[in-house]
Amino acid sequence: MNADTQEPVSAQVSSGSRRRRRVWRAMKRNKTTLVGLVLTTAILLVALFAPWLVPFDPVQQNLLKGDMPPGAEHVLGTDSFGRDVLSRIVMGARVSLGIALSAVGMALIFGSTLGVVAGYKGGAIDTVTVRLTDLLMTFPTTILGLMVLAVLGSGMVNLSIAIAIAITPRFARIARGSAISLRERDFIQGARALGMSDARIICKHVLPNISNEVLVVASLWTATAILQEANLSFIGLGVKPPTPSWGGMIRDGVNQLLNQPWLSIAPGAAIFAVVLAFNMIGDGLRDILDPRTMD
Repeated sequence: MNADTQEPVSAQVSSGSRRRRRVWRAMKRNKTTLVGLVLTTAILLVALFAPWLVPFDPVQQNLLKGDMPPGAEHVLGTDSFGRDVLSRIVMGARVSLGIALSAVGMALIFGSTLGVVAGYKGGAIDTVTVRLTDLLMTFPTTILGLMVLAVLGSGMVNLSIAIAIAITPRFARIARGSAISLRERDFIQGARALGMSDARIICKHVLPNISNEVLVVASLWTATAILQEANLSFIGLGVKPPTPSWGGMIRDGVNQLLNQPWLSIAPGAAIFAVVLAFNMIGDGLRDILDPRTMD
């Protein structure tokens, strides 16, 4: 019996390894994903090395150079306090991406774990999880983020938590559906017959097999998290000044949009570029990981 039940498990592992190799080959052929990866990598490197890349101190004020248009010294001009816009955008990448990525990371870990446990175990756990996710998903993500920030207050950490809570139900729903489709598969039944605990089966067999779906959702919702950070910062619930963030920079320049459009257009273009990059990765991965293309 052990030999009969061991074969499906080992076969599944071998199949998973071959599938990962096919995914990597497909990614190299998919130009959309490659462009998204290159653009995202470049943006992440800028954010990572931002303190060494900025040409000027992004928070230092120089009123004598306030409201300068783009030129040789200040490529994207200065704001009303004389701060270099390019330096603030580069440093703002670190803040905005840090908030968005940490929020998606928390939502991925907590939401996927909750969804997998609910889908695999079923029963009361599943019922409660479904009702909770349905309740949270009735609220638009921005409104739910506002509600959480109203309780926690503004700030970088609280903003990450608020966005994470708003998008966690999406990960939970995807993970739950995938876990339900897997729990009666032959290799799961074989693992149970070998005496594996539910926790080990979930960690060793269920989670690796839902990673494709979760990866696509994570890339797409990272773009959404960046937009949510910009939305909440725009209305004054983001990081506190003078720390730069893209949403806060757009808010600061909106009143001077006709006279000094670069103050809002430049950070808006940065948001556009990073959202486009993550969406390109997500769309490319969705096409690559489509079961119809994995044969």
